[in-house]
Amino acid sequence: MNNWFKRNGVHFAVAAIFLVICFFYFTPAFQGKTLGQNDVTRAQSTQKEINDYRAKDTTILWTNQILGGMPAFQIWAPYTDNVTTHVVSALKTVFPNPVDTVLLFLFGTYLLFCVLKLNPWLSAAGAVAFTFSSYNIILLLAGHANQAFAIALFAPIIAGIILTLRGKYLLGASVTAFFLALEIRANHLQMTYYLMLAILILVGIEVYHAIKTKTTASFLKSVGYLAAATVLALCVNASILWSTYEYSKETIRGKSNLTHSSNNEPSAGLPRDYAYEWSQGVAECFTFLIPDIYGGSTRGSNDPNSHVIKALLDRGADINQAQNISQGALPLYWGDKRFTEGPFYFGAIICFLFVAGLLIVKNRLKWWILGTVILTMLLSFGRNFPFVSDLFFNYFPLYNKFRAVESILAVAQLSFALLGLLAIQEIITNPNKADLLKKTKIALYITGGLSLLFAVLPDAFLSFRTSNHQEFTQFLGKQLGGDATLATDLANALIKDRISIARADAIRSLIFVLISFGLVWAFIKQKINVTVLSLVFFALILVDMWQIDKRYLNDGAFVEKQVDNKPKPRLIDQLIARDTDPDYRVIDLGQNLLSDSYTPYFHKAVGGYSAARLKRYDELVENQLTQSLNQDVLDMLNTKYIITYDPKTQEPGMKSNTTACGHAWFVKSVKFADNADQEMQAISSFSPKDEAIVDKSFKDQVKDKNLATDPAASIKLVSYNPDHMVYESGSTSDQIAVFSEVYYDKGWKMLIDGVEQPYFRADYLLRAAQIPLGNHKIEFIFHPTSYYTGEVISLIGSIILILALIGALYLENKKKSGELKTA
Repeated sequence: MNNWFKRNGVHFAVAAIFLVICFFYFTPAFQGKTLGQNDVTRAQSTQKEINDYRAKDTTILWTNQILGGMPAFQIWAPYTDNVTTHVVSALKTVFPNPVDTVLLFLFGTYLLFCVLKLNPWLSAAGAVAFTFSSYNIILLLAGHANQAFAIALFAPIIAGIILTLRGKYLLGASVTAFFLALEIRANHLQMTYYLMLAILILVGIEVYHAIKTKTTASFLKSVGYLAAATVLALCVNASILWSTYEYSKETIRGKSNLTHSSNNEPSAGLPRDYAYEWSQGVAECFTFLIPDIYGGSTRGSNDPNSHVIKALLDRGADINQAQNISQGALPLYWGDKRFTEGPFYFGAIICFLFVAGLLIVKNRLKWWILGTVILTMLLSFGRNFPFVSDLFFNYFPLYNKFRAVESILAVAQLSFALLGLLAIQEIITNPNKADLLKKTKIALYITGGLSLLFAVLPDAFLSFRTSNHQEFTQFLGKQLGGDATLATDLANALIKDRISIARADAIRSLIFVLISFGLVWAFIKQKINVTVLSLVFFALILVDMWQIDKRYLNDGAFVEKQVDNKPKPRLIDQLIARDTDPDYRVIDLGQNLLSDSYTPYFHKAVGGYSAARLKRYDELVENQLTQSLNQDVLDMLNTKYIITYDPKTQEPGMKSNTTACGHAWFVKSVKFADNADQEMQAISSFSPKDEAIVDKSFKDQVKDKNLATDPAASIKLVSYNPDHMVYESGSTSDQIAVFSEVYYDKGWKMLIDGVEQPYFRADYLLRAAQIPLGNHKIEFIFHPTSYYTGEVISLIGSIILILALIGALYLENKKKSGELKTA
């Protein structure tokens, strides 16, 4: 045991340093503070009903809190039979947010570089380079926790694949299965998809190498083990994947129900403009080397010495006014994205080493990395270079399900760090030092030359103006009371600030590139040894990335946990909350319905936010509640309260909707529609309490000939649980009941007096059913097979995964012990 600790002492030292880095960077997190994340705050409103039931030790898989009602799979579900759920829970219990994710980044990437046989300090340098790439840190700041977690698992998955391809079949496959299971559990399909694109390129390179070297037998064996690992990871996450797959077909990423749409969206997948909304500018890739060459974030400067603030001070503003105007109205970012928290900065040192790696690395992984970088960059351009993106969007499976295409550069971040550190490894191991020095000089000329050009003549190559600069200046003039002169002065001052920032960062990058080349030169000239080279690179990369990241995620981003950042209920919210009815809806006309993060804090809302909202609900909002407000649709959704605003004072008020249909009602007649378009047209003007609009595909479930008017007939909700709704009915004849609940047939079952009966969709969105005469107990129970049977499969897969890991580690340790004894 002592020998084991001695052999692995340097790894423990690296681990301790990682912990120290996290402690000093995220000190407020260890002091009980938390990140004030906007997206997390919005998620809390989405999860309101789910969390209320969790507080009662009750799990619900359906929530009526947002968008009329939807499955909770893409919001929160327990998945307790999945071993990775407990791994994630343990990490979050031991380490504060976001330290758990950062440590996963560091140790996962460290594992990959160790598998590539770099020495521990170079492996640590590579881990720091990827972990602290600015996009990862900005994701943590913004609260995209699942996305960051998924990216953190890229490196260890690749490590497992490489181990398997190197002949460590069981160990590599087990490592791959474990981290791939965690990756899937992160439930960020977009990031997993992007990783798979990179892995496909890697497999292609390995296929070529296997054929060339006539080692196809061992390659196919590796592929077999990796295929088994993939199947195992899928089984571990069966409940997540099955539920998501089943649900995704009904969401905005699924097939359109309408043949006519006002926004000309595709028949399946996301609208192109929506998917490409966050596209990387082609020239913005200079931020890989020079971080704020495009201004950084969409916030303005608060530097008292900035040109903008000086211009405002010259006009008589005090410093606080000047800073507020500058930060709120004069964004430093000048690219084409609607807004951004910051750039993709890979590191000046890493960019220098990456270019050097293209020239000197002999490892075939170089071609995989280069291919991955080229593809990810081209796809990240989206609307700015649509040729390649459109090919993928139109023809590549699933690609059109994702938005914010620039996020694929998360894969490029890792690729740059990989080749950069492989370049240092090549410098260390390749005996032809003269050739290495010559080629490294070329990397210096390219990266250092670019930095020097932008330091000396930044505006000779870039405009530092937004594409709508003239319109922005005119708008600014109007905001300043028609003072066009001041608006022009401020716009010109803003350009000067952008140029100054770009020049300063270019000089900064040039310094890091020169120091990096100096290190390489010193090693080649035998002025320093491998250990010094590795340690200094580790320290330099840390300093480089740390300084830039602190511009975005710094101590000021943390807030006290006890500070209540949730919206405070207004008087009208308090008045509405007095209603003891468990399941009515509220619409706030002052909110964007599909991004309403306020109303769901306090009420079951017609609006809300979900990137995986149901397609039918999205279509209903677009056609019936956006251009104008369809009162009939509000009534059928049981919208009991409407929050309005005084047009002069913008003070909120509340109107009680007396025509709301209630939880359930019997209709007098049924009208059949040939398709979704006719359904949508029919509900544009109808009487929801009297008639139901039903698609003809449900005609065999409707026995409308037996219907008879019964003035005394009644149906009411008697018990409310989002997963279990109980009604009681009474009538002297058969009736058609419509329920003000969203129709979703992938899990909802209807029972009448304990016996399952069919139900159907009415009024485009709602549930409806034939109710026989007499007194009955009617239940709607949400019990999706995809979740509950999926959990059984997850449990079996989890047991196999644990056994495989234990067995692989035992055999590997036994093998190493035998090798040491032989030695």
